[in-house]
Amino acid sequence: MDKVAAFQEILAQNPEDAFARYGLAMEYRQRGEVSQAMEQFDTLRERHPDYSAGYQMAAQTLMAAGRLQEADERLRLGIAAAQRAGNRHAAAEMEEMLDEIEEGSR
Repeated sequence: MDKVAAFQEILAQNPEDAFARYGLAMEYRQRGEVSQAMEQFDTLRERHPDYSAGYQMAAQTLMAAGRLQEADERLRLGIAAAQRAGNRHAAAEMEEMLDEIEEGSR
């Protein structure tokens, strides 16, 4: 069984499993299936709004696809989520990514 199928099976049993949803998104990302990855990252954000790693990896996925404005928006949401959760490390990493986008658009 491949990883996508394994994560889908876990999610069929428990659609609220944040780790499995994140894993599925990451597997799609690794395969270069951006739209499927973003669909899973979006579902993760809707169901688990403080799961900061999802914002960060979604932004990286968008950046790699050249969708910088969307990445900027996702990072801003992610920074707020990380701050709500008290995750200063994740917030700082996303702020650095945001700086990269802003420097690249000058």
